[in-house]
Amino acid sequence: MNNQENRQGYLFSKGYSNYIFILLFLLYLFDYADRMVVNSMFSFIKTDWGTTDTQNGGLVSVIYLAIGILTFPVSILIDRWSRTKTIGIMAIVWSLATALCAFTGNYVQLFMARIFIGFGEAGYAPGGSALISGMYPLEKRSKMMGLWNASIPLGSAVGVAMGGIIAQALGWKHAFGIVAVPGLIVAILFLFVKDYKTVDLAVVDKMNNKIKMKTKDLFREFISKPSLILTYFGMAAVVFVTTAMIVWLPTYFQKVRGIEPEVAGSLAGAVMLLAIIGAPLGGFLIDKWREKQKKARLLFPALSTLFSAVLLFIALVFMKGTSQLLVLFVFGITIMTFIAGAAAVTQDVVHPGLRATSYAIAVAVQNLLGSFTAPIVLGRISDLSNIKVSMSILPFVLILGSLLFYIGSRFYVADIDKVAKIKLEAEN
Repeated sequence: MNNQENRQGYLFSKGYSNYIFILLFLLYLFDYADRMVVNSMFSFIKTDWGTTDTQNGGLVSVIYLAIGILTFPVSILIDRWSRTKTIGIMAIVWSLATALCAFTGNYVQLFMARIFIGFGEAGYAPGGSALISGMYPLEKRSKMMGLWNASIPLGSAVGVAMGGIIAQALGWKHAFGIVAVPGLIVAILFLFVKDYKTVDLAVVDKMNNKIKMKTKDLFREFISKPSLILTYFGMAAVVFVTTAMIVWLPTYFQKVRGIEPEVAGSLAGAVMLLAIIGAPLGGFLIDKWREKQKKARLLFPALSTLFSAVLLFIALVFMKGTSQLLVLFVFGITIMTFIAGAAAVTQDVVHPGLRATSYAIAVAVQNLLGSFTAPIVLGRISDLSNIKVSMSILPFVLILGSLLFYIGSRFYVADIDKVAKIKLEAEN
């Protein structure tokens, strides 16, 4: 690492940091492709195995349940051992589990295989966020988080679109085997990249003495930060909606609009794919605004989430045909602009040795309250009424998320001032 890059706050050389970032981006893309490929297969699975909408939603929800259960213990391993090795190993696990889905013979077997996908994916987001936060300077954190999270809608769109196309052409089980291969290749490459040295869980007192943090100090690191807690729950509200859209928008297009499954999957994928613009755009705007407004990393999500709620309400209630699609496309851009700021907050206001743990808590909250809950809740409402009614609750969930981000912004500056200032060191 040259001196100029060191002064700019890079952990490694800028080129090597960007190489690791590209691998992280690809892994997140294949993570979500493997996770979401099943969504456009629902009609095929229902035809073959006689499943209900609630059961089909469970094939997605079970992954988020597994992630929610395992993400916290795995994050401790990440923070205390190695971010890169843990990421590589777990990416291999989720890729192999995805391939296993191709060999299942009934719903229970497929459900169990999907659990193992969740086990593999449990540590990725915490490890990746900690690594990015360590590699790049604080002032670039929202931008890099935004770019990284752009891989989520891209991977989801690829999974949904490819699932419908492959299912129609070759049979739905083939899609699992095909999407599993690229992630496995990148996972193996990731086992050989550098990491930063594990950070001691200690703080420096006013006399410049290093004091080891006790269990109560670790607990206080999280519960004493209102902006952090409110960000966790704000993220959960938005993720509830994005997961619901990814899972059920193909079905909505099929049942309400009468669109064929492969076309419905592609259209739904296109809506959420536009978040690939929104995530990095949000990161860029947030970092620029933060130069003048320190609360920008939560104020911006509050505003953008509220705007997304209005767009979604207009699309579902007042629009039909092409006009509805156009509004949904704009929604697809705005809905993910929140993530760069919110994800950065989970790293900004905690001890550097607890960054993976912090994001793991965010993942657990948003998965258990958002991603796990959304497919089942909307599936149940759809079974009791119809898919149009179930989708109508989503704008109001976004309004709740907007309010949580706004309240959190009022505590952000005070919370970041409490954080121990510790410089990270690269591995040799």
